[in-house]
Amino acid sequence: MKKIIEGSKAVAETAGLIKPAVIAAYPITPQTHIVEELARMVASGKLKSKYLEVESEFSALSACIGATATGVRSFTSTSSQGLALMHEVVFAGAGMRLPLVMVVANRALSAPINIWNDQQDSISERDSGWIQIYVETVQEAVDSLLQAYKIAEEIFVPVMICMDGFYLTHVIEPVEIPEQNEANKFLPEYIPKFLYLDPKKPITQGGFANPLPYMNSRKQLSDSILESIKTVKKTHDDFSKQFKRKYGDGLVEEYKNDRNICIVAMGSVCGTIKEIVDSNKEVGLVRVRCFRPFPRDEIKNILKDKKTVIVIDRDISLGNRGALFTEIRDSLYELKQKPKVVNFIAGLGGVDISMEKIKKMIELSKKKEDGEMEWLI
Repeated sequence: MKKIIEGSKAVAETAGLIKPAVIAAYPITPQTHIVEELARMVASGKLKSKYLEVESEFSALSACIGATATGVRSFTSTSSQGLALMHEVVFAGAGMRLPLVMVVANRALSAPINIWNDQQDSISERDSGWIQIYVETVQEAVDSLLQAYKIAEEIFVPVMICMDGFYLTHVIEPVEIPEQNEANKFLPEYIPKFLYLDPKKPITQGGFANPLPYMNSRKQLSDSILESIKTVKKTHDDFSKQFKRKYGDGLVEEYKNDRNICIVAMGSVCGTIKEIVDSNKEVGLVRVRCFRPFPRDEIKNILKDKKTVIVIDRDISLGNRGALFTEIRDSLYELKQKPKVVNFIAGLGGVDISMEKIKKMIELSKKKEDGEMEWLI
């Protein structure tokens, strides 16, 4: 069903199609409208879920961990300081191998306090053990949320859907919301492969571990995330066959990438970049959709013959460079002949990345040396 709808409400309606048994809600801008809409759906009887108004984001994810451990689906969403407050529990949920799904409405971290968009919050959790998918549009956020549960429940690794705050959460645009029977066909009723919390067969989860078992558990989680590339791609392909919508190969999307210069970016800014690409025949786009696991081989094959690669980061690894830039350069390390890779830090705290700024990046990149970084404010 196609609707003209706000991004947050589209995500909430999609979460409703998944029928989570537990929704843990704590409002924080710009994520608030997601849990507000879910509250309306539960209050009206449209959605039969246990809606928990918790006292903090730490509690929200903790409640989802407890619910998921009993063998039901849960849902929560957050932003910025809320995700930072969850930090301890983000690691715990991944270490317990729970099929959690969370939507992050990307927003800058303080201090100073800022409510606008960049991707520093979720990027700061990149080593926590969650798969991370960054979406360009509201439609992709809707589609990715359905895919996320299927991925998580297949491999017992949690999934984070990252959508730019305000640019996607508050935009109103046409979105195809699946019918309930379509959602059920793609994502059937959840039947857990085993229960974490079962009074008849109690087990210990997240207990104390000596050095060797601890290290083994970290290796197993790391291996599972690396191997999840196949699951992410297959789930995306299955979705594409049913709904006739696709996003590259599920990991990376190319747009007119047959040119000498390539811009690499994540999130909603890629829509603006596509406008530039349509009018500039020397530039193409590679959009990284899946940041964890990072598609090293795919990136290496796509960029190996490029002359110049421009990486736009809406984050900064303070004291180094942008996180996406370092991943891109690492992926290209083994190539005998490498493209020049230039990093631009832009859009922090909601600063607009306009078409003029992207054009400026293209011109500046021609004068830059490999590995250089520039802040474009």
